[in-house]
Amino acid sequence: MNVREPADKSAASIDIETSRIVSRLERLPITGYQRKVFAIIASAWLVDQVDVALLTFLLGSIVVAFDLTPTQAGQLAAMTFAGQLVGNLIAGTASDKFGRRAVFQVTMLVWGLASFAAAAAWSVTALMVCRFLIGVGVGGEAPVAQAMVSEIVPANVRGKYIAFMEGFWAVGFVLSGAISYFILPHLGWRWVFVAVGSLSLVVLLVRRGMPESPRWLAEAGRIKEAEAVMSMIEAEVSKRTGEKLELPTTIVAPAAVTASAGRRQNPVATLFSAEYRSRTFMAFGLWFFALIGFFGLNSWIAVLLKDRGFSIIGSVGFVTLITIGGIPGFFTAATLLEKVGRKLTTAGFLLFSATAAYFYGNAHNETTLFVTGFVMQFFMFGMWSCLYAYTPELYPTRARSTGAGFASAFGRIGAILGPMIVPILVQNHGPAAAFEVGAGGFVIGALLVLVLGVETKGRVLESISR
Repeated sequence: MNVREPADKSAASIDIETSRIVSRLERLPITGYQRKVFAIIASAWLVDQVDVALLTFLLGSIVVAFDLTPTQAGQLAAMTFAGQLVGNLIAGTASDKFGRRAVFQVTMLVWGLASFAAAAAWSVTALMVCRFLIGVGVGGEAPVAQAMVSEIVPANVRGKYIAFMEGFWAVGFVLSGAISYFILPHLGWRWVFVAVGSLSLVVLLVRRGMPESPRWLAEAGRIKEAEAVMSMIEAEVSKRTGEKLELPTTIVAPAAVTASAGRRQNPVATLFSAEYRSRTFMAFGLWFFALIGFFGLNSWIAVLLKDRGFSIIGSVGFVTLITIGGIPGFFTAATLLEKVGRKLTTAGFLLFSATAAYFYGNAHNETTLFVTGFVMQFFMFGMWSCLYAYTPELYPTRARSTGAGFASAFGRIGAILGPMIVPILVQNHGPAAAFEVGAGGFVIGALLVLVLGVETKGRVLESISR
């Protein structure tokens, strides 16, 4: 069988070198070195999520401090998600153009400095600006972190590791509640922002040990740099195993014509090309409906508890306790993603989230609230692990961070709308209506995955994208 020779010889050469890099990466066993790189990314993710979750626990105090109306409180909650939307778009595309490592570092600086600024906010407008900038930094990190873990961890455990990374979201949420619980009653909400901003400085130093993605370097044509990073990774893995590494076998043959044409295509154009259009529609819709449900409920959950008779500190403690349910949730999701597959696990967690949210919204006593809330957080945080594991696998390296960023940005639109819709629903139809609408969003997301999703479990990234 004859293969047509590509017109662009240099592109064909890049395809061959990229294939070699991929083959070398995929044959590596998981050792302490890959776990160290993963821990660097995950620790940064953990601290980021502490900051994102703060408003869930501080909103009641801030409402009192600035005498906010429900509309103003909803607008304040929405500013973080507006910033995340901008960060998703900017950092996602920047990461595909300039590399994962540099953009990853910049995102931490942005939200860390904005956290310190939030502590000094003199008005609700100033606080809104700070929360927007925090959102830009945290939102910018999301697609870069997804792409980085996807590109370094082998296919047979890729989903599990990304799910574990997202699981740090649940840990960060609980830690955010714990920090708020112990600092808020003694020093006030401003010092909670100072404490979290201080954590960013520590993680910024740790991040310097993260290498650039050799997959991205090869696809970008920076072959010498890709070789150097790849050789360093192989040396580290070999040192930890104490054995000589096996020679790589060709896992993905260079697809010269297809890859060369695709590489010249703008990453955004790739998302909407005939090859990826249905995946993009599914991913965008999935994120939008999942996040309108999640943030619509969680941004107001402490306030709703206060309306049911809980004190501000009591509602913070209650939400922190039920959020612990998210920790076994992400562990369970990580296991099922590799055993059952991406489609069924993602759809299942969305449907169970919908069921639990409905019953939580209609609970009438403290015990039922706790049990249904714990179960709801179990499935909702597991759902997050599924979203982050599945999305970056849908796109090629040249557009992976862009695709994850744009999908997440659509989710932020839902996250912005959710906290703004909830007070209207509560005012006109009672608290249960908000949870019923959130449940509906989860159901629509599940249907999109079941109808349009592709299964990616255990497949090398390059084979999925071709």
